[in-house]
Amino acid sequence: MEILSQIPNSVCGFFAIIGLLFLGRKVVSYVRLLLSLFFLSGNNLRKYGPKGTYAMVTGASDGLGKEYAIQLAQKGFSLILVSRTASKLETLSTEISQKYVGSGIQIKTMAMDFSENREEDYASLEALIEDLDIGILVNNVGQSHSIPVPFILTPQKEMMDIIGINVTATLRVTKLVAPGMARRKRGLILTMGSLGGLLPTPLLATYSGSKAFLQQWSTALGGELKSSNVDVQLVISYLVTTAMSKIRKTSLLIPNPRNFVRSVLSKIGRSGGAQNMAYTSTPFWGHGLMQWWLENTFGLGAAYVVEKNRQMHESIRKRALKKAERDSKRN
Repeated sequence: MEILSQIPNSVCGFFAIIGLLFLGRKVVSYVRLLLSLFFLSGNNLRKYGPKGTYAMVTGASDGLGKEYAIQLAQKGFSLILVSRTASKLETLSTEISQKYVGSGIQIKTMAMDFSENREEDYASLEALIEDLDIGILVNNVGQSHSIPVPFILTPQKEMMDIIGINVTATLRVTKLVAPGMARRKRGLILTMGSLGGLLPTPLLATYSGSKAFLQQWSTALGGELKSSNVDVQLVISYLVTTAMSKIRKTSLLIPNPRNFVRSVLSKIGRSGGAQNMAYTSTPFWGHGLMQWWLENTFGLGAAYVVEKNRQMHESIRKRALKKAERDSKRN
């Protein structure tokens, strides 16, 4: 206390002001977070075209992609659905067409295996969308590891498929669609990111790196297309009950595809939990709160957080290997 009493009042006042500014910034950030997640609406999707304008969804036959297709059709968009399995696309197309018969919604489908990255497939896709008014592109197609795996043990095909689907396919599809949006001076490019792209994830290193790439690319693209009135938004998610996550039970932090996609489409242009990240949104409230808390406590890239993440995925890997061993013995 005697030492403190010797510090000049001006110095104490200076550090008090610094502390208040720091605290004030955190309070403002938290208020913005709550407003964005719970109170403020996003852009009206009609901004991206009148009823009947096309929305293109990749990875459309299952999970989030299927739900994007259903909810965009509900909002009056015609659809271009691209995915690997033709039979699933046909089933989804029939389901939506029957539900919205007489609505004027048009549906086009194309079966395409993005892991192959065949030139003839992209040529066919370009021909399919030629002269179509595409107002929304949802870059949803993606792949993760079958189970958590150390990078040095990652199968070569799995590694190349993740890069080919998550990175190369996303860029090539966007390269086909974005020029038309820029010419028409309207459009929305939604790309599915992941908290794993912000939070380095041991045992999912290739997947984590691919999503980190999409984060940087999408933000840069948003800066490029802003003058053309084309909105670009990377959507950050944690876990959702999909085939990719292998999770079936919902919780406060794990929504089903319907609720997650609803949060995305209702918060276009809002940052949610992705405070101070341009052209980025974490729209589902549970994911947004978790991201803000991690960023403002330990830090997403802190050694402690990375280590805890490694321990969690090591545990998941051990359980998956034991299950595979039990299954092999039964067979």
